[in-house]
Amino acid sequence: DPMSSISFFCSLLLLTLDAAAELLGVSTSTVRRRITDGQLRAFRTGKRLIRIRLQDLDDLLREIPSAGRRPRSVRAR
Repeated sequence: DPMSSISFFCSLLLLTLDAAAELLGVSTSTVRRRITDGQLRAFRTGKRLIRIRLQDLDDLLREIPSAGRRPRSVRAR
């Protein structure tokens, strides 16, 4: 299944703080805050190196209810 292969690859892909921040369109400080407050998982790969799995970055994102797929109802006048 191609989708499971993509999911597996995403679960292995590690990003730097800078790359994660760029993908989200936020600062590295914001990414660090999300890690500190437990909203985003991160891993140390050395004494000072921090990496974030692409899958964990994707899990951080959530859909805004107003941006859902349901069409707006039209009011009768």
